[in-house]
Amino acid sequence: MNAATERKIIRWFHILASIPIIGFVYGPVSTIAEAAAMVRWVILPLVILSGFWMWKGHVVKKWLR
Repeated sequence: MNAATERKIIRWFHILASIPIIGFVYGPVSTIAEAAAMVRWVILPLVILSGFWMWKGHVVKKWLR
């Protein structure tokens, strides 16, 4: 997979995974226990990791080679 395709995939994942976080902050997701736990412990870390990967993924790739 070339770099442009990887960037597009990670960018769209990051954008789409952020939607439940917006629902948690501004909507009723925080009142539903299972959904709140999913946002806090699964979705938020994945969004953070994808953001770091978009920011410093090239450094990690160099380090792993």
